[in-house]
Amino acid sequence: MSSRHAILYTRKSCQLCEEAKETLEMYGFSIDEVDIDEQPKLFEKYDTCVPVVEIDGKVRFRGTINEVLLVRLLGTNGS
Repeated sequence: MSSRHAILYTRKSCQLCEEAKETLEMYGFSIDEVDIDEQPKLFEKYDTCVPVVEIDGKVRFRGTINEVLLVRLLGTNGS
């Protein structure tokens, strides 16, 4: 099985961020969490968008993870 990795841009007390993390873990991702409140440039970039999910160097999701699109992205057959 190939290693799946994501960067999750998040902040404290963010329920959507926790849900995004759980979803990524459910699909077998290793996750690097980055708190945007600790990095001014990221705060400026993603302030109202968290959670932000980066996979393969590209931002794939903002706000919520659409599982249908995630499955497509992974090339997984849903049936």
